Amino acid sequence: MSDARQPASELQREFGDRLRARRDELGLTQEGLANLADLQRAYIGQLETGIRSPGLETLAKLAWALDMDLGDLVAGLQDFKGRPKGKEA
Repeated sequence: MSDARQPASELQREFGDRLRARRDELGLTQEGLANLADLQRAYIGQLETGIRSPGLETLAKLAWALDMDLGDLVAGLQDFKGRPKGKEA
């Protein structure tokens, strides 16, 4: 069985960049963020590089550890899925 990973999507890369920027802003290492969020350091690295996508529970843990609102952490990311800004009926 191959362990090949699919390339990161634009959405995953944007989330990873956002996560890394906030972590750097707070002066945290990946290890420090992992400890605060009760996650593995390798998983933080995978999120930051876009290899993995977090679930809702993980997003909540990250937001708490980064001292930010969950909505702010993911604000605007829906636009990366190509969905129009206005809802169509």
